[in-house]
Amino acid sequence: MDRQMFEDLEEAQKWFDKDTAESWEEATYFNGNNHISKATGSQWEHETLFRTAKGRWVVFHRSQWQGSTDTWCEVSKADAVKWLLANGHEDAAEEHGENELAAIEG
Repeated sequence: MDRQMFEDLEEAQKWFDKDTAESWEEATYFNGNNHISKATGSQWEHETLFRTAKGRWVVFHRSQWQGSTDTWCEVSKADAVKWLLANGHEDAAEEHGENELAAIEG
């Protein structure tokens, strides 16, 4: 079991098992000089989205800036679906967010 602490939507500390969670990596594009994260718009900051076994959505945000701290924060299902779409994971967005997709497209 690989436990990871995160801050839930009420700012309470929770944990989930990374071994049983689904995860999706950010997409990047090359701007001619650097690979830029579609999730953050930065070459220095990156994100991975997790869906826990209990159905919570957690974003792992990390930075290459010296002195920065990695964060693990819960996001709403609607925000998770938007993240999936922005990062090229349309199949996962359709699988997990039918109602959210209708709201985004409608």
